[in-house]
Amino acid sequence: MDKAMKHSEKELLALKGEISGMWQLVLSQLQKCKQAYMTGDLELAREVIMREKSVNSFELSVDLGCENFIALFSPVAMDLRLVISMIRISSTLERIADFSEGIARQVIDGNGVISETLKEDLKIEAMFDVAISMLSDSFIMLETESTKLSGKILQKDDEIDILYQEGKKSLAELVKKEADKGEEVLNTFLILRKIERIGDHCCNIVEEIVFYIDAKVLKHSKGRERDKEREVDEKKDSDS
Repeated sequence: MDKAMKHSEKELLALKGEISGMWQLVLSQLQKCKQAYMTGDLELAREVIMREKSVNSFELSVDLGCENFIALFSPVAMDLRLVISMIRISSTLERIADFSEGIARQVIDGNGVISETLKEDLKIEAMFDVAISMLSDSFIMLETESTKLSGKILQKDDEIDILYQEGKKSLAELVKKEADKGEEVLNTFLILRKIERIGDHCCNIVEEIVFYIDAKVLKHSKGRERDKEREVDEKKDSDS
């Protein structure tokens, strides 16, 4: 029994190491797609696109490892919650990486390339920075197995939502004044929407960590109902 327990503990540590590696890669993808967009760095954008395959490989590896762990050890209580959460988190991280790749592809295609003045007016860099800090802080939550940062991270999503709504209004006003900039406005809006979606996914990760550590379900708590509607059309946005 002790040997089985020790073996299961080693397997759990290996799974956590796998999800940590995936997390760091996705965080790097997000940071690099921000830099590529803000500076117009085509080489960096290409790097983000190329590394997407590695993210997908991580997701498959985590899923397989979790499935094998459940089959071999029939975990219960906290161990079972951890494995379930890791499956969901790996899927969510992969979605964040998809949005990062989508932004990189817009840089390559020249879509959403706007003046520095408009970037500042829309506070795009600030949106990126908040999303990056959310993903980084949620990683700290998992590593420390503490939910103290959960409220702070969820509040940051509100910051992104405010910036997103303000940016959307600014773009609407711009296209009214300069109708010939319709395509530019649309492509820029897609960038804002992708960053806003990344913030939502970071919140989903926080929910999974709280579920794992505290056995609390936040998914349908007050203020989170809006995410259900957003998930319906998410694939359309990520493919845009």
